[in-house]
Amino acid sequence: MIGAVFQPELIELMRSVLEEAIVMLPEAKRTSTTKADIASNILACAAKGERDPAVLRAAAFSDVMNCTRYSHDVSTHRRAV
Repeated sequence: MIGAVFQPELIELMRSVLEEAIVMLPEAKRTSTTKADIASNILACAAKGERDPAVLRAAAFSDVMNCTRYSHDVSTHRRAV
């Protein structure tokens, strides 16, 4: 993605997809880190030439929903008792 240039229309599309994706997240996952991960996924997909909003939305969530690096995602067997 080095040197990628995005037209204003695409930037608006990516922003819209990001906002929609954030709203779809459970409140506990609406962290700045998750938002950055989602934005990064959208940017990477758009940098490859993707312009379909549905595909960008799908890319937004790749690996985010199953991520366990957040304390509220730690399974019960890993939590301190």
